[in-house]
Amino acid sequence: MKVTIYQTHPIRFDLKANLDEVIDKIRLGREKGAELIVFPELALTGYFVGQRYHEVALRLDSGEIKKLASATKGTAAVVGFIEESPSMNFYNSALVAADGEVLFAYRKLNLPNYGVFEERKYFSPGKHIRVFKLRDFTVAIFICNDLWHPSLPYLGVCQKADIFVSIFSSSRGSMGSEFSNVESWGVINTFYSRVFGIYNICANRVGEESFDERRAVPDAPSSPAEASKERPLAFRKIIYRFWGGSEIINPFGQPIAKATLYEPDEISGEVSRDLLRQKRILLPYLRNDDPNFTHRELQRILYEKKHFD
Repeated sequence: MKVTIYQTHPIRFDLKANLDEVIDKIRLGREKGAELIVFPELALTGYFVGQRYHEVALRLDSGEIKKLASATKGTAAVVGFIEESPSMNFYNSALVAADGEVLFAYRKLNLPNYGVFEERKYFSPGKHIRVFKLRDFTVAIFICNDLWHPSLPYLGVCQKADIFVSIFSSSRGSMGSEFSNVESWGVINTFYSRVFGIYNICANRVGEESFDERRAVPDAPSSPAEASKERPLAFRKIIYRFWGGSEIINPFGQPIAKATLYEPDEISGEVSRDLLRQKRILLPYLRNDDPNFTHRELQRILYEKKHFD
């Protein structure tokens, strides 16, 4: 099965332009024989949407989503967007559509709320790890910070996932100067492929966006009385550059294709059941894994009376 990643540069808040680009690329990918086409996290909206998140949210029954799904006739696509539920909750979601139909929207579970990340202020968390069948493969979807919590990929593997689709919006410097997002994502993407024996389809975005960081006014207080007063907040605009580097990794943890850094790109690769079988015969890490044991231990840890040695 041929898989294609489009590493895009979403225009923040320009839902129409981003939607048109995604639809055009789905059609292009289908013409080139892609059976699964993947776009980054929040590909329809941009990342730092702040309090305007609701302006670019879409319901699954909206005309835009129906138009996007219709473009998948003859292929399948995973596209990051902001979802509004019928009850007016909002989610950082990934639309999963195949052969012209919406299958479901995967909702990001672990919403960061530290540093420059404010997702938990605006979005509700998802409730499920869902998989879907495509050709002869079982596919699990994850969004960015979900991959930093190993229990979630494990739940995908418990459902016999052959392929992870991992979409994210990662920028340089967003985790501080002493932490390399580029290096860390390389380790994470390879780790899950190698340990779980799955293909990992990893889509990051490119481009720049600004973030208004709020800090206390730095002027020194002139007296103890002044020091006790609450100091006003100042805003500092910081530009974050999304680095791209999307990649497709095979079950042995080896890269099949890797996109350029900082520029829009298109990469493709073949996923093979024969290679999955080969990995699981040679390195059967999960042969003796027992989810019932994990369930029993969680029950004990969470609900039994604690005993400390």
